[in-house]
Amino acid sequence: MEKGLMWHQDAATLEQARRERAEVLAAHGGVLEALGAGALDSSIDVTLSEALVLGLLAQDVRSFLTVFGHGSTEIGEVLRIYAEAGVVKVYPVRSEIEASHAAAALRWVTGEKAAVVTSIGPGALQAMAASLMPASNGLGVWYLLGDETSQDEGYNMQQIPKPEQGLFHRLFQTMSEAYSLHTPEALGTALRRGHLAVDHPGRGKPFYLLMPMNTQHAALPGFNVREILPNAIPSPGASPDLERTNEAVEAIQSSQRIVIRAGGGARGAGEQLLRLADLVDGVVVTSPVVSGVIPYHHPRNMSVGGSKGSICGNFAMEEADLLIVVGSRSVCQSDSSRTAYPGAKRVIHINSDLADAMHYNDTIALVGDAAKTLERLNDLLDEGTGEFGPSTVIDEVQEDSPWLQACRKRKEEWDDFKRVRYNQETLFDEKFGRELLTQPAAIHAAVTWARAGKVVSFFDAGDVQANGFQIVEDDSPLTFTDTGASYMGFAVSALLSTAVAKEPFYGLAFTGDGSFMMNPQILIDGVEHGAKGTILLLDNRRMAAISALQGAQYGQEFATDDGVEVDYVAMAKAFSGVQAFHGGYCRESLVQALDVARTHDGLSLVYVPVYYGDNPLGGLGAWGRWNVGNWVDATQDLRHKTGL
Repeated sequence: MEKGLMWHQDAATLEQARRERAEVLAAHGGVLEALGAGALDSSIDVTLSEALVLGLLAQDVRSFLTVFGHGSTEIGEVLRIYAEAGVVKVYPVRSEIEASHAAAALRWVTGEKAAVVTSIGPGALQAMAASLMPASNGLGVWYLLGDETSQDEGYNMQQIPKPEQGLFHRLFQTMSEAYSLHTPEALGTALRRGHLAVDHPGRGKPFYLLMPMNTQHAALPGFNVREILPNAIPSPGASPDLERTNEAVEAIQSSQRIVIRAGGGARGAGEQLLRLADLVDGVVVTSPVVSGVIPYHHPRNMSVGGSKGSICGNFAMEEADLLIVVGSRSVCQSDSSRTAYPGAKRVIHINSDLADAMHYNDTIALVGDAAKTLERLNDLLDEGTGEFGPSTVIDEVQEDSPWLQACRKRKEEWDDFKRVRYNQETLFDEKFGRELLTQPAAIHAAVTWARAGKVVSFFDAGDVQANGFQIVEDDSPLTFTDTGASYMGFAVSALLSTAVAKEPFYGLAFTGDGSFMMNPQILIDGVEHGAKGTILLLDNRRMAAISALQGAQYGQEFATDDGVEVDYVAMAKAFSGVQAFHGGYCRESLVQALDVARTHDGLSLVYVPVYYGDNPLGGLGAWGRWNVGNWVDATQDLRHKTGL
């Protein structure tokens, strides 16, 4: 009888072998360390599921957020033994969507990796839906998903009900990259492809590893551990294209009004961004996902721009004659559906992705790492030496040039505009029948509180998010807002990452009533796993962002509100371990509630009813165009007229 089959007849022997291996890894700190010490043989008798866990450990994946089902019991058994030995940590949660958001937030805030484990069917599909968030924001996350059996004996419960092979694989491949463990011996290739996706140095992405239910337990006798060891992934360098770099310098020299758009790829490049802005007498407009990449109060920071931008950010984009893009995908709302730069004659785009770098017409594409490419460009502009000669030295920039003066004037207008709304703390709300805090006043009070305490802020989708990224004034990256997918429920789920992180941190989740009810599971899972943070629930009993959009476009609001009163404080208190407080009706009471919530060693909820209505002091408004609804024709006409 084959040894592999014998293992499955003797579960105790199999468990003992797994346990001994896990204890060796725990004693030496990991797979590579145990191999190096000779404590782990390079040839081992192992099952596919255990080999998979070993491969993920070799890639420093030690946290597993799980919703086990009949499609993942075998890998669950391996994780049980390895968790008991202290090699991995397993966090069972109540929603695959929550698991995905928490894993994505962990990667975003700390850089740590995690794997999401689900069963076949609905669970896998929920995880895929939520993976739109890391896919949109360039975050690498592993997904281990149960799948139909490889022998095709007939319909498997929860598979796509169609007599065709590999449908889940095809579906997941459309979202990002996927691999099926249809053939157990291909595990090494699967892990390598996942490594390249999840740890891509330019733009990480989700990787879906489909696990047929009948191959998870397959025996791999004499398995060579070298097959699952990762190679170091090289970091991209500066753009090697010297000819185009020279062309970029010439374009800069011939321009008078330069705007620099900083997107997600500009993370970690703040110093070089500001150096470039000084050298070219430019101003920087930031994407919401890089709040704090340069200090908000820096005179060259024009804050956010786009369809929900700012007075200063949108002014700079409208008036610029040269656009320098750094690490941006140019999402519709960030560039007003490709109409945000009507005066730009040329574009310089620095990006590690060729397709994104070539998004606009009239583009000089510098494909490479953002920080390193900026450094090379800055050195050439600053010194005028080397390949390009002294003729490339640009004129010394006047600190108070007309372009900078004009932009700074708009920045002052923007700050004054916001201040008026912060000072108007309350307005009368028809639905609640009383004066309520406005969202600008409430969010400003909370983000100021968070910034003072070095609290990490997460923003949910909707009106909370839109007002939030217009309000935050970070001097370093402390705010994380999913403007790529605008996934309702992200922020509250993200609080689970405070418990998973190696170095725990305190989080504040800004959410609306709609987003909160999409993912209230955090009230259980946050307590169970020791999350430390506060949910700030701003309730206006509606999907305010869409209500406002309907009103702006059609003068009517429809099917985006409700009249159901919910006692969210009582709801939260029903979960043992959760502290809940009413934030009151003024800034002072809100801050006091946040202070009390922070003293709780666990998860808290602060509830604040907020104003919704047509009073302009109740929001921060929209400042750009967008290709939606009845705005489509005008927006598209302008786009084609500019030709960018």
